[in-house]
Amino acid sequence: MLGKSPARATYSVRDVKQAKEFYGEVLGLDVHEEYNGGLLMMRLAGGPEVMLYGKEDHEPASFTLLTFTVDDIRATVAELVSRGVRFERPDGLELDEQSIHHAPGHYAAWFTDPSGNTLSVTQETSD
Repeated sequence: MLGKSPARATYSVRDVKQAKEFYGEVLGLDVHEEYNGGLLMMRLAGGPEVMLYGKEDHEPASFTLLTFTVDDIRATVAELVSRGVRFERPDGLELDEQSIHHAPGHYAAWFTDPSGNTLSVTQETSD
């Protein structure tokens, strides 16, 4: 029924302007505000959009909301750290010195946006 209907992911943030700076300037995504700054629209590589909305009583999700697949996770993590991003060290996972988890078929690292929402970068591997 909805197979041909356009869709977008949506999640909340504490502050749309702060999210615009983080997602646009720190992460380098294509972002723009709509509805007099009430919404932040992000266009991701490949075309899908994500809509972020401000929510005064925002509570971060308890899971990863957005994952970016990269060609070189080590270089990406290093670049994001140089831009002020702090990578998480989730309990129960073995992580290397860059907070990267090595799993069969992929590497992954997690960080949060200013509202506490969890994001990740991942790299596919042949091991």
